Amino acid sequence: MQDPHIKTIVVVGGGTSGWMTAAALATTLRGRYQIKLVESDEIGIVGVGEATIPMIQRFNKIVGIDENEFLKATQGTFKLGIEFVNWGRQGDRYMHGFGVLGQDLWTVRFDQYWQKLRAQGRAADLGEYSITRRAALANKFMPPRFDVANSPLADIAYAYHFDASLYARYLRGLCEARGVQRIEGKISQVLQKQEGQRAGDVEAVLLENGQRIEGELFIDCSGFRGLLIEQTLQTGYEDWTHWLPCDRALAVPCASAPQLLPYTRSTAHRAGWQWRIPLQHRIGNGHVYSSAHISDDEAASTLLANLDGQALAEPRQIKFNTGMRRKAWNRNVVAIGLSSGFMEPLESTSIHLIQSAVAQLIEFFPDQGFNATEIDEYNRRSRFDYERIRDFIILHYHLNQRDDSAFWQDCAHMAIPDTLQHKLDLYRNRGRLLRVDNELFSEVGWLQVMQGQNLVPERYHPLVDLQSMDDTAAYLESVRQVIGKCVDVMPEHAAYIAQHCAAPKLSM
Repeated sequence: MQDPHIKTIVVVGGGTSGWMTAAALATTLRGRYQIKLVESDEIGIVGVGEATIPMIQRFNKIVGIDENEFLKATQGTFKLGIEFVNWGRQGDRYMHGFGVLGQDLWTVRFDQYWQKLRAQGRAADLGEYSITRRAALANKFMPPRFDVANSPLADIAYAYHFDASLYARYLRGLCEARGVQRIEGKISQVLQKQEGQRAGDVEAVLLENGQRIEGELFIDCSGFRGLLIEQTLQTGYEDWTHWLPCDRALAVPCASAPQLLPYTRSTAHRAGWQWRIPLQHRIGNGHVYSSAHISDDEAASTLLANLDGQALAEPRQIKFNTGMRRKAWNRNVVAIGLSSGFMEPLESTSIHLIQSAVAQLIEFFPDQGFNATEIDEYNRRSRFDYERIRDFIILHYHLNQRDDSAFWQDCAHMAIPDTLQHKLDLYRNRGRLLRVDNELFSEVGWLQVMQGQNLVPERYHPLVDLQSMDDTAAYLESVRQVIGKCVDVMPEHAAYIAQHCAAPKLSM
């Protein structure tokens, strides 16, 4: 009887997506399968994913990465959230911090009590009840502590900023030590099976030097071009530009600032927004914009005029259409990373989508039969992930009150997906927050963006009135004060890095 198991997995493309995929598979499959990764030094990587969200800690632990060594190798820093500037109205600032807000009281969520007291003028800013937000703005950092009973120090949640190219290099070393075979070369042809039950599947890739690389399962990490999933299998692409009109980005590093901030910053401009990602050796910057509303030269001028220090290179342009493949898994090809779709990096989800795709692939790992029902379920979950993240990003654009440009007015008045409209309607009524099927962004994330961009509920949960106003006010104030005392004992972000994970100084 023929062995049904897959013998060889071929990853097409390196970069963050290719090496993350290879690292996860090499760790999980324990040498029982042959893993080959094909990449060419002549083909550059996009590498926009320098900011992450907390789930990356889980990935790093699974593949056995030591946090301090990883941060040293990637010039990494810590991230407690994202500060949004000029998104609701010009001059507005708020932070989407990681982790919890406050502490729930009785049967109703903490934010419902806050909504009541805010309306009465008896509550502080929402961020005062978040240890990550207060620590970020105080330029403090430490990992969570679980040795102090009922302390907000246990609620510290964080992610990382790092150099994506250095992360890929770090993962490559880990993968090769675990048996992954890296093959250098450019692919000249993709060969498909011509006969049999699996006719049409990818059979092999042919390199320019004539080398033929065969496999049973192919992972497409070839970036925007989608060499296997699109150029070969013609899977199709679902374009979301009508909801998310930004279609270009300019990226440039600049010299470091005096303070090493523990958060990402996103600043809205006339026709898009600018990211600021602080690393140990530089600051990563980029301007995401709509080419229908601003020229490339204007976009570059805006970017260069808003840097903290001297630009260290010429701005590099990236063109994209926000959206997703109609199928992330088609036949014996799974697209991971930019080949599966693109979400602009407003909420730092690019690397998470890689991580999620790899986790789902492992859960539905196939044999050579490639069961159609399992593939359909993988594609359903992939679509759910993309669509829910899409809605959260649309929220930032749609929920604005700016009148300074056609771009922002168009975003404010555009029709939005029904799934997003439902969330907005629930929140407008009584501040209710809905999380569906463990979607990526929690109720706390939605709350911070909606409140930060000036959406005020008409009412609050009726059960809030079971507590007296004075008791509720005293409780909120006690939470605020305890968080403040915790932030006071935290070390400076730069001091923590210097002690635990400072990268070697780069030679000039």
